[in-house]
Amino acid sequence: MTAESAQTLERGLRLLRLLADGHGGHTPTELAHELGLSRPAVYRLLTTLQEEGFARRDAEGRVHLGFGVLTLAQAVQPLLRAAALPALRTLAERAGATAHLTVAEGDDGLAVAVVEPSWTDFHVAYREGSRHPLTRGAAGLALLALRSGSSEPPLHLTRDQLQEGARGLAAPVRGLAGLEASVGVVTFSDLDVDTVGPLVLAAADEIAAALAHPKRTDFSP
Repeated sequence: MTAESAQTLERGLRLLRLLADGHGGHTPTELAHELGLSRPAVYRLLTTLQEEGFARRDAEGRVHLGFGVLTLAQAVQPLLRAAALPALRTLAERAGATAHLTVAEGDDGLAVAVVEPSWTDFHVAYREGSRHPLTRGAAGLALLALRSGSSEPPLHLTRDQLQEGARGLAAPVRGLAGLEASVGVVTFSDLDVDTVGPLVLAAADEIAAALAHPKRTDFSP
């Protein structure tokens, strides 16, 4: 890859990140200012992204992510699941509760990985692919805290919000650019926050590290 091509790719990726962070969209002028580029340069990038379905313009001329990113998101979910499973298995076994990784999709939380404990007499059955409003359930509240930039409280505890008799405890997974995720447990038993809370926080840290520092491949010739 030539230096010019690498620079164009880097600019295009930065532009996609800006679009991902802007829920209300951006004008081309705003994008040019944020990127430190000329308007013609931004228009060239946008033209390519629109042709590939990764950007779109609304009736007011504001630019948003295109629906082509949904295909990429669906391909990424198995990678998220694989990276999270070791930490979730440990959490489920130590807590004796169903452990899960949940990501935000708009105003919903989507369970992308679920692990049930192997030794309990009964546990909550929580299906991968389940979704619920972010305003309900411990996982959703943790995601809302992450979205708002709040650091307190680190743990979110709920009861009877998604299933009668179920208790949930979750924490946000911090430090992942472009990804809003939370990790937590759900159980019908009492939850000792002093005991289970540190396990949830440790799992969140482990998953953050696994996703932030994946195994690298050297693409140099």
